Amino acid sequence: MKFLDQAKIYVKSGDGGRGCVSFHREKYIEFGGPDGGNGGKGGDVIFEAAGNLNTLIDYRFQQHHAAANGRGGAGRDRSGLHGNDLVLKVPVGTQILGDDKETVLYDLSTLGQRIVFLKGGDGGFGNAHYKSATNQAPRHYTPGWPGEEREVWLRLKLIADAGLVGLPNAGKSTFLAACTAAKPKIADYPFTTLSPNLGVVKLGGKRDGTSFVLADIPGLIEGAHDGCGLGDRFLGHVERCRVLLHLIDGTDENVTANYQTIRDELKAYGGGLSRKAEIIALNKCDALDEAEIKRKIKALKTVTRKPIHVISSVAHTGVTEVLHLIAGKIKPRE
Repeated sequence: MKFLDQAKIYVKSGDGGRGCVSFHREKYIEFGGPDGGNGGKGGDVIFEAAGNLNTLIDYRFQQHHAAANGRGGAGRDRSGLHGNDLVLKVPVGTQILGDDKETVLYDLSTLGQRIVFLKGGDGGFGNAHYKSATNQAPRHYTPGWPGEEREVWLRLKLIADAGLVGLPNAGKSTFLAACTAAKPKIADYPFTTLSPNLGVVKLGGKRDGTSFVLADIPGLIEGAHDGCGLGDRFLGHVERCRVLLHLIDGTDENVTANYQTIRDELKAYGGGLSRKAEIIALNKCDALDEAEIKRKIKALKTVTRKPIHVISSVAHTGVTEVLHLIAGKIKPRE
């Protein structure tokens, strides 16, 4: 299934049914009187966060969605049927944005959360509604009220506890595959990952163990906030994370520049990413000797005061220790 995290759709709630003008006519009944029923209410447009979805691809090829209209009233005081509600199911973590693509109208971050986005129009009144002692034969009715319509953007931000950031080929996908059951694409060329991946990390035993969700996003390059490479559009998927694991390719000569590039892109993106808890790991250290590792750790300490952890995703060296550090920084969800 293709991953899609943005979609623009047009939604419309149902129109209300019109009221009816009718007079009761029956043999042996001299005074029938007005008996026109009211129209039915139009259907609402409802968004629901579903747990079995992880992409917005269903809204890529069908952009127009409308709820059913209410039925008109009928004689003998029969009211029209209400229109069926339209329930649009979206992945957990979906935001509903205005047509300016910036204003957040709703954030569906909880499984099963439902919001009535557009209300259906009310049904019109039939002539029976207007009968009174001074108006015993009204011929007045009202049409149904129109429903609401709107163009909105849907934007998916994955729900994850921790996120992986780094330059292309820093070993993020390999790390995700080493500690979870996820099977991301892994290759020896940049931009192997073209869409975010999720995996569940399980630590300890089944009874007393802990687990958290780890997100891997495509690599960033310098100028990503201006659209270079794949841009920074996928950084939204780590906005909800409580901690970021910053992986640095230990085989690269200039590790300090690589670290600073990612930090600059996180700061330029905003969203509080540069202020999140960060764990720094020097990856691919199975290909380095001790002297080279010490030299690169010393270089990194000139640009950051945070501890530098030495790991190898392929050899699974230091991975468990880093995972326990991540678990310790993740607070229970409220």
